[in-house]
Amino acid sequence: MQAVRLEAEQTKVRLSDAMKTTATLDLPEGKERYARDLTREQLESLTMNLVERTLGPCRLALKDAGLTPSEIDEVVLVGGSTRMPLVRQRVQDLFGKVPHCELNPDEVVALGAAVQADILSGGTTDMLLLDVTPLSLGIETMGGVMSSVIRRNTTIPAGTKEMFTTYVDGQTGVDIHILQGERELAKDNRSLARFRLKVPPLPAGVPRIEVTFLIDANGILNVLAKDMRTGQSQSIEVKPSYGLSDSEVERMIEDSFKFAADDVSARKLIEARLDAGALITTTEKSLLEGSHLIASDDIAATRTALTALTAAKDGTDPRAIRARMADLEQAAKPLTVALLNDSLTKGLQGKKVSEVT
Repeated sequence: MQAVRLEAEQTKVRLSDAMKTTATLDLPEGKERYARDLTREQLESLTMNLVERTLGPCRLALKDAGLTPSEIDEVVLVGGSTRMPLVRQRVQDLFGKVPHCELNPDEVVALGAAVQADILSGGTTDMLLLDVTPLSLGIETMGGVMSSVIRRNTTIPAGTKEMFTTYVDGQTGVDIHILQGERELAKDNRSLARFRLKVPPLPAGVPRIEVTFLIDANGILNVLAKDMRTGQSQSIEVKPSYGLSDSEVERMIEDSFKFAADDVSARKLIEARLDAGALITTTEKSLLEGSHLIASDDIAATRTALTALTAAKDGTDPRAIRARMADLEQAAKPLTVALLNDSLTKGLQGKKVSEVT
């Protein structure tokens, strides 16, 4: 079988230059010699599907970069199989230009690595090779949703800041779960690291947590979480590409397309439930504080809308949840206005006009 494989490979190599060749093989146990004539047309018919599959990632790379084939200056062929006339023709058809094939395709990657090493060591100063992060990086937020901080294909080095806050009252810590991937939910992405930032117990939404993602030229990710009120911070350093093969990156990207509709639906439902929960908590607190400020009919309407939203929150239709939220906001308007007026009255009581203008 090894002899068959080697002869098949050599036949493919010969057909890259010749239109016809003969594959020969010495059969085991002295059972004569096998010979068969093969043509380039036969080879191309056998490999056409494989060649076409390689064009898909080319189109995806163009789409991710926001470029058209006409905007590509040069196409460099890499790997021995790019010597096949069929490969070169299909590349030319896609990009509309003859591919650059003067260099040995078996040595192109090594030459590129040598050029990059020279750039990094300071030998070459008029050239810059930019790398990109292959997958999005972010953190897990309430409800198990991934919030992307650095998007896939961002040129590195790169740095981005995002502001986050707490979801429940009296929270004394924030768990920072760093994720990598293209899916909407944290459970479907790759976990890179976790750490915890302590925060003072305050009402939900009051703390301001600034999360900074920094990726250096070596692909090392540094994540810093800082409480903007106290100045307390916590950080961690990880290498996102460690232990991740090209095939795994490709699979993760393919899954993001394959499950896109389901992921978006799941995320919308989680976000609707979280928003509904926050509105229910706020409304209940407002009723305790200000029910004496509004008419009994307004109290009853608010409680009815509150009950309807509480029931809808456990459903599976995010649009129904959003509709009940809108109903509650409308019903609670008199309560909201009354609380605001009461707060302003108390704040201005006993003060002169000159003191508040």
